[in-house]
Amino acid sequence: MMQNVHLAPETDEDDLYSGYNDYNPTYDTEELENDTAFQQAVRTSHGRRPPITAKIPSTAVTRPVATGYGSKTSLASSMGRPMTGTLQDGVARPMTAVRAAGFTKAALRGSAFDPLGQSRGPAPPLEAKNEDSPEEKIRQLEKKVNELVEESCVANGCGDLKLALEKAKDAGRKERVLVRQREQVTTPENINLDLTYSVLFNLASQYSANEMYAEALNTYQVIVKNKMFSNAGRLKVNMGNIYLKQRNYSKAIKFYRMALDQIPSVHKEMRIKILQNIGVTFIKTGQYSDAINSFEHIMSMAPNLKAGFNLILSYFAVGDQEKMKKAFQKLIAVPLEIDEDDKYISPNDDPHTNLVIEAIKNDHLRQMERERKAMAEKYIMTAAKLIAPVIETSFAVGYDWCVEVVKASQYVELANDLEINKAITYLRQKDFNQAVETLKMFEKKDSRVKSAAATNLSFLYYLENEFAQASSYADLAVNSDRYNPSALTNKGNTVFANGDYEKAAEFYKEALRNDSSCTEALYNIGLTYKKLNRLDEALDCFLKLHAILRNSAQVLYQIAHVYELMEDPNQAIEWLMQLISVVPTDSRALSKLGELYDSEGDKSQAFQYYYESYRYFPSNIEVIEWLGAYYIDTQFCEKAIQYFERASLIQPTQVKWQLMVASCFRRSGNYQKALDTYKDIHRKFPENVECLRFLVRLCTDIGLKEVQEYATKLKRLEKMKEIREQRIKSGRDGSGGSRSKREGSAGSDSGQNCSASSKGERLGARLRALPGTNEPYESSSNKEIGKCWHSPPSSYRQNRSEEDW
Repeated sequence: MMQNVHLAPETDEDDLYSGYNDYNPTYDTEELENDTAFQQAVRTSHGRRPPITAKIPSTAVTRPVATGYGSKTSLASSMGRPMTGTLQDGVARPMTAVRAAGFTKAALRGSAFDPLGQSRGPAPPLEAKNEDSPEEKIRQLEKKVNELVEESCVANGCGDLKLALEKAKDAGRKERVLVRQREQVTTPENINLDLTYSVLFNLASQYSANEMYAEALNTYQVIVKNKMFSNAGRLKVNMGNIYLKQRNYSKAIKFYRMALDQIPSVHKEMRIKILQNIGVTFIKTGQYSDAINSFEHIMSMAPNLKAGFNLILSYFAVGDQEKMKKAFQKLIAVPLEIDEDDKYISPNDDPHTNLVIEAIKNDHLRQMERERKAMAEKYIMTAAKLIAPVIETSFAVGYDWCVEVVKASQYVELANDLEINKAITYLRQKDFNQAVETLKMFEKKDSRVKSAAATNLSFLYYLENEFAQASSYADLAVNSDRYNPSALTNKGNTVFANGDYEKAAEFYKEALRNDSSCTEALYNIGLTYKKLNRLDEALDCFLKLHAILRNSAQVLYQIAHVYELMEDPNQAIEWLMQLISVVPTDSRALSKLGELYDSEGDKSQAFQYYYESYRYFPSNIEVIEWLGAYYIDTQFCEKAIQYFERASLIQPTQVKWQLMVASCFRRSGNYQKALDTYKDIHRKFPENVECLRFLVRLCTDIGLKEVQEYATKLKRLEKMKEIREQRIKSGRDGSGGSRSKREGSAGSDSGQNCSASSKGERLGARLRALPGTNEPYESSSNKEIGKCWHSPPSSYRQNRSEEDW
C-alpha cells in the first residue's frame, strides 16, 4: 500500500495547492485533433474492435454504435449481452427507434450521416417572376392606386389641397385603367369594389375641400347610385353639407333626411349628429319651430352642449321666456364626463404615484378635458349674457336668476364671472356707479375673483383720470393675485401716468414674465422705453409685438415713429406704407407720410399723401396750410383760395386765413375781389394793421378816394402800437431787478413750460411768415407742420367672457 503514497518534499511545505493541475495525459482532449492514431481510427475502420463474446450465453445481440462517418462498433453490455442492431447470423435487426433522427439502413452500407440533406447541394434558384403576365401587371397597378390615394390623404392633412386633388384625380384615372384590365382577364365579379369606393370617395372629398362643389356632388352621385356599394347612402350627409355651404338650405334638409332614413336606429350617435345638422339648417332658414323640435329631440335622447345652446338660441328667436329658462337649465345639466381636478393631486408621497400623476397631468386626454370644460363655460356664459336681459323685467334681475341657477350646478365658479359680466353690462349702459358698486361686492371674495374685480375697477378709474383710485385698486388686484398680468399692467399704467417710467417698466416686465402673451404689457413697455429715449429697446418691443399682431395699426405706427426718432426716414416711410395698406383711410398716417416726403424734398409725393389726407379729413389745419402753401409755391394761387377759405371757416377768429385768401386774389390779378375781401376783413378786425396796409396799397394803385381814410386809420394804429411798445419796454426796464431775484424760483417751472414755449415759438414763426406790405407770401419748406401722435398706454380690462355673441 505504501507504494502509492507520495510524500511532499520539504521545499514544498508552503505550497498547499501543488499537484492539483497534474492529470493523466490520457484525458487530454485538447490534443485529440493532433493525435494521428485517433484521427485515423475515426476516419476508417482501423480502430474497429472485434465484438466481445459473452461469457454467459444470452439471447441478446450486440448493439452497433455508428460514428459520425458511418462506422459502427458492436459493443456488449456489461453483462456480455450483444447490443441491438448487430449482425447476428448475417441478419441485421431493424433500428426503428432511431430512424426519425436520420439513421437509416444506408448507414449500414457505409454512407455518411446526413440528416439535413446537405449532400444534395444548394437548393435550386427561385423561379423568376414573369412581370409581363397580366396578373402581375394588375397587381402592380392596384398597388400604385393605393399609394396615390394615401399620398392624396397625406397632402390634404398637410394643407396642400391642390396637390391632394391632383393625386386623387391621378388615382381615379389609374383605377379606371385597372378595371378595364381586370374585365379582360377575369370575370366582372372579381373587380375590387373596395378600391373603387375608396378612390371615388377620396376624389369627392378633395373636390369639396377645394370648393369645387359641383364636381364633388357629381362624384358623390356616382357612389350613391351604384347599388353594389353597401352603406353608400350615408354619403348623402356629405352632399347635404355641400348644399349647406352653397346656402341651398331646402336641398340640404332633403339630403339630411334621406341619410337619416337610411341609417339604422342602432347607430344612435350618427343619427343625433344628422338631427343636429337639420336643426342648424332650420335656424338658418328662420324655421325656428322646426329647429326647436329637432333640438328638443336631441336633448331628450342624448343631451349635449351644442344642441342645448342652439335650443336656447331658437327659443330666444321666438321670444319664449319660460322655455329659455328651461333650456338654460337643461344646458347646465349636461354632463361633462371628465375627471375632477382632485384626481391630479397626489394623495401621499408615494414616488410611483407621483410619477404617474405627473405623466398624466398634461397629456392629450387632460388637454381634451380642459378644452371641453372651456367650451362648456363659453356656451353657458354666452347663453346667460344672451337671455339675462329678456327673461325678466330688467337685465339685473335676469342676471341674478342666471347666477342662482349656476350656483346650484356643477359650474359654481362661473357665478362670479357672471357677476363681473353684469358689471360690464352696466359699463356698456354708461351706468358707472352701478358697475363700481357691483365690482366692489367682490372685495371680500376669494383671491382670484377679488383680483379680477379690482382689475376692472382700476381700469374704470384710470379711464376717468382718477389715478389715485386706479392705483389703489391696482395694488389690491396685485396683492390678491401677484401672477395676474392684467393687474400688473394696470398698476404699471398708473405709475406711467405719474411719470415714473422706470418703475412702470418693471411692472410691465413682471406682467410679461407671468404671461408672455400679454400684448398690452409688451406695447406699454415699448412706449415706456420710447419715453426714456431707449429707442433700440423700444423698437425691439414693437417688432416682437408686430410678430404677434401682424395687422395692428397702432404697432405699425409706433415702429414708424421710432424709426423717425432714430432719424431713419426711409424705414419710417416703409412702415407707414404698411400702415396705410392696413388702414388706407387714416388721414393722420397719410399726413405723416406727406411730412416725411416733404422733409426728404420730394414735393410731388408729399402733395399726393397730403391731398389724400385732406380728402378723408378736410378739417386738419396743418394739412390745409401745407396744401395752400404748395399751390402758392407752384404759382397756382387760384387753387390755394379754397383751402384758405376752408381754414377760415374752421378758425373764424384767426385773421391770417382771411388775409391769405385776399393775398391769393391779389396775386392772381383779381384786385377788385382782393379789395372787397380786405374791406370785409377790416370790418371784422378793424385794428389789424396788415389789412389796413394792403387796403392803402390797393386803393393807391386803383386810385380810389378811400385811400386817405385808410391811411389815417393806419397812422393812428401804428402810433398806438408804438406807444404800447414803449410802455411794455419801460415796464420791463423797471422790473428787471425783481425779475433777476425770481430767476431761481422760476427755474423750477422751466420744465413744465418747455412744451408751451416751443409751441409759442412755432406759432410766432408762422405768423412772422405772413406777407407784409412789400413782400409776398412765401411758404417755408422746412418748417414743422404736423405733430406726431403718441398713443397712451393700453389699459387692461379683465373679463374672461368678453367675447360678444
